[in-house]
Amino acid sequence: MTNAIDRIGQQYVPDRDPSGADDDYTQVLDDLSSASVHRNFDPYIDIDWDSPEMAVVPDDPRWVLSKDVDPVGRHPWYQQLPVDKQIEIGMWRQANVAKVGLQFESILIRGLMQYSFKLPNGAKEFRYTTHESKEECNHTLMFQEFVNRTGMDVPGAKIGYRLISPLVPLASTMFPTLFFFGVLGGEEPIDHIQKDFLRTRSTLHPTMAAVMQLHVAEEARHISFAHHLLRDTIPRKGRIQRFLLSLMLPLTMRILCGAIVVPPKSFQKRFDVPDEVMRDIFWRSAESKKFLRNVFGDVRMLGEQCGLMNPVSRLLWKVLGIDGRPSRFRSEPTYTAA
Repeated sequence: MTNAIDRIGQQYVPDRDPSGADDDYTQVLDDLSSASVHRNFDPYIDIDWDSPEMAVVPDDPRWVLSKDVDPVGRHPWYQQLPVDKQIEIGMWRQANVAKVGLQFESILIRGLMQYSFKLPNGAKEFRYTTHESKEECNHTLMFQEFVNRTGMDVPGAKIGYRLISPLVPLASTMFPTLFFFGVLGGEEPIDHIQKDFLRTRSTLHPTMAAVMQLHVAEEARHISFAHHLLRDTIPRKGRIQRFLLSLMLPLTMRILCGAIVVPPKSFQKRFDVPDEVMRDIFWRSAESKKFLRNVFGDVRMLGEQCGLMNPVSRLLWKVLGIDGRPSRFRSEPTYTAA
């Protein structure tokens, strides 16, 4: 398992171009497709699930949620619980985030297939979106394997999001720009949290660390594609369309961040979490508000690059609690380990 994870870490190189105009769009698609062929992973080859160090055992303190990264883990209510309860909550929460990721990836796969179905012959997006769909299928296998091994029967997303999930992929052909806003709205929160976990060198269970490293390595390409596609297509739209999109961008980010990060009601019921604590964690406390703003630094940068930041949209970003300085480059860290 160590060799596989070392290989994953060596191959993950974030897109650090500050301007977003480092390459011709079609060349970027060629490069991303080539990387998908030569730098890809299989969760059943690159993760040694049956290694003794990967075993899920009772009372393992590595399941305790990080007070530096996780919104639940940093709250005093959680920190004052007995360690065995912290472990149970930590395992449940990490399994549920993986299940939400699985559900989101499933929607994304269906949307990408719908999107590629209508592309004309010769469109370079066809090859890359198909490569991405294959990788996302592997991610769903990986997430479900992780959930199964924790033994936690978690539901994933809130029931409302699960009910509308069959309709969301239709947006990829009807409103492709909004669909790719949704792609980023789902991918950025998970990617941000996982990168912060890895950057802080938090004591993670090896299974969780392996899943995060593999996911982050390939997700860099997926997020890069969405950024480049939107930078290529949005500036060519009309003024009214761009204005409407400038409002939809922050709305999509805020709604989907809630869907990804906020646990369903069953979490509060199972662990008897007070209403006041839930309100603090999502998103009333100063620390949780800071976390929410930090999640979307890359998307704010994208908004600037696409011409989607105007006085009205900036106000909306602020009202939604997700305003702030845009990233200087993709994957700019928002947390510095001590």
